[in-house]
Amino acid sequence: MAWQEAHKEQSKNRILNSAAMLFTHYGFEKISIDQVMKNAELTRGAFYSHFRSKSDLYAQAISKGAKVASKRKPENCLQDMKDFAKYYLSTEHRDNNYEQGCPLAFLVSDINQQDHQVKKTYTKTLKAFIQQAQSLSTDREKTLQSVVLMIGGLALSRALDDEEFSDELLMACKAGVTSLSTQEGADVS
Repeated sequence: MAWQEAHKEQSKNRILNSAAMLFTHYGFEKISIDQVMKNAELTRGAFYSHFRSKSDLYAQAISKGAKVASKRKPENCLQDMKDFAKYYLSTEHRDNNYEQGCPLAFLVSDINQQDHQVKKTYTKTLKAFIQQAQSLSTDREKTLQSVVLMIGGLALSRALDDEEFSDELLMACKAGVTSLSTQEGADVS
């Protein structure tokens, strides 16, 4: 019996990893359940033993995707907001098409068309990201501004077909976060 439960959990994990990668690269509408299951190397029938609908899968994939993306951060990345932004707004993070990207940035335009469950999951994921960033700052407003610069900057930079302009945008957003961090340090003194 324990083997069956472990196997079922492994299958669900494979489906969620597949879905998180595919959704962050292509969005909800362009990915089918069949594509998710093929990428997970499972049959479509296995899908229904884990998820009620494609929307249910999408919501769970957002959470899974955030966890996977968070584990890829360099260990010393969270020393301060500037280091966090340096990693998050990097060309490597933007250009990595082989791993699942940040669902906060790469699904931001997709979420508004989704149901309440998906929006609720996205909101919870964003709040967790803000809480993580807040641990690097004493000013809630500057934290929120920094988070918006990071998520928005990464999302926009990935959407562009002009690499030079995209790089410029990333640099400007990093400078914005650095400026906010510097202001905060000046405010505290």
